[in-house]
Amino acid sequence: MDIHDRTVLVVGGTSGIGRGLARRFADAGSTVVVGGRDTSRVDDLETVSVDVTDPESVLRARDTVLAAHPDLDLVVTMSGVMLLEDLRDPAHFASSATTIDVNLLGTIRVLDAFTPHLVAQGHGDFMTVTSGIAFMPFPLMASYGASKAAVHAYSEALRAQLVGTGVGVTELVPPAVATAGQEQVNPNALPLDAYLDEVVGLLTRTPTPDEVVVERAQALRWAERDGTYAALLEQRSQSLATLPGR
Repeated sequence: MDIHDRTVLVVGGTSGIGRGLARRFADAGSTVVVGGRDTSRVDDLETVSVDVTDPESVLRARDTVLAAHPDLDLVVTMSGVMLLEDLRDPAHFASSATTIDVNLLGTIRVLDAFTPHLVAQGHGDFMTVTSGIAFMPFPLMASYGASKAAVHAYSEALRAQLVGTGVGVTELVPPAVATAGQEQVNPNALPLDAYLDEVVGLLTRTPTPDEVVVERAQALRWAERDGTYAALLEQRSQSLATLPGR
């Protein structure tokens, strides 16, 4: 993937991996717009306000971006929430609903908004974001894993449906990355700059991989293939002991 001289929208790029990736594209010479609910945290890039849980907000953001940048050719959809859930307590459903609305439906809303533009243009790329947890659950975050597994399946289907249009679909599969407090709960979280270095290296290979899986995420992505799934799931289930009454 060429990351130079692109016109890029990063939805969910106001913090963490999204903001870091947006800056990497900008540093490479691309024109970058960052979308999110709180754009006040970004003062070095062009921004647009967007709430991926609100269909009208997504469409307004699309119209604003395309009016200013009719040559937009890369849309990255990064918005996501990661919530802990106790599945023995039915009150967890509110967290499930929020997670699915942001992570899965929010992704679909953004993709739907920009698909006609990229297809009509005849070239461009989508970049979706899943997680190692999409392939190897972390039981404390049940709906997060389910939503990311769904985004993976959706990305595969979108890629298949866009064959022949000139529009590609690339999926980022991050491990735990030291952003948004992850470094406080997971001392093994990969430093953000190290993650981004590896991502850029993989993205710019020819051909562009369908999935960008850094080394730290390989064990989760391929656990079932490698016969380590059951052992890893048991290990990751030990975190359930932190729930009340366990």
